[in-house]
Amino acid sequence: MVLSDHVNTFGQAMLRRYGERVHKLALNAAFTCPNRDGSRGRGGCTFCNNVSFNPNGRNPPDIASQLEAGRRVIRRRTGARRYIAYFQAYTNTYADVDRLAELYDQALADEDIVGLSVGTRPDCVPDEVLDLLAGYRDRGLEVWLELGLQSAWDDTLRRVNRGHGHAEYRDAVHRAHARGLPVCTHLIVGLPGEDRRRCLTTLERVLETGVEGLKLHPLHVVKGTLLANQWRRGEYRPLALEEYLSIACDLIEATPPEVIYHRLTGTAPAGILLAPAWCAKKWIVLNGIARELQRRRQQRHLASEPLRQGTGV
Repeated sequence: MVLSDHVNTFGQAMLRRYGERVHKLALNAAFTCPNRDGSRGRGGCTFCNNVSFNPNGRNPPDIASQLEAGRRVIRRRTGARRYIAYFQAYTNTYADVDRLAELYDQALADEDIVGLSVGTRPDCVPDEVLDLLAGYRDRGLEVWLELGLQSAWDDTLRRVNRGHGHAEYRDAVHRAHARGLPVCTHLIVGLPGEDRRRCLTTLERVLETGVEGLKLHPLHVVKGTLLANQWRRGEYRPLALEEYLSIACDLIEATPPEVIYHRLTGTAPAGILLAPAWCAKKWIVLNGIARELQRRRQQRHLASEPLRQGTGV
């Protein structure tokens, strides 16, 4: 089973565009977050311990060193020789535009870096930052604005202390698209108070606004978070693997084929992951999604067989 037979994956999209493998190299530029430093809130999102996706800890090396370390890993794993600098940890547009330009330029200094992917919040993309990113795209570089929406339901966003609403997301996307910037939207499946219907409605709202890429992430409970306390008290129940596979496949099947899936699951280091245990096993999840999508395709094919036979087609 090959996942890309059923899903428009980022890897395959880059292969078509560049004629060779292109991988993201995750970077930590030592940003913070307005939902932690007091400008929007304190304590961050209830589920967030940045160690769960932070590639280089609290005192990261310089950008060039991080890129070289990432190259060594990717070359051994896949042999890829071209890369996208992925500013991942915390809010990567949360600084003066001159400082952002300095950091982004450092990441683009080497010829094998073909572009940028910048992860941020919808409430942290002022026009001058979008103009900066559009300038890189105008130079022919691959540029993605990655916006962490998580849910299009404002009551859910308040419940997890997100610090912004759906309106800020729509505004950010419209301004990005006005500059020709493609948007990759991050969505979390399994948020407190949400069910399958709410996840599908979130996707509908994202597609209505317009989007070029999506990332799906199962909510997992990690140490050092308010969600961990809620889980210990029995106030939050994580999704079972089968539930996540079913909802993820529903979302994939409801997505137009031209939208690129940058990610279909997420993991956390074993040292901080509390639940669910399957979130430590990336390939079990990806293979499960591929199997379920194939099963559904075969089921639809079998269901249509009597109709074709009856019409003589």
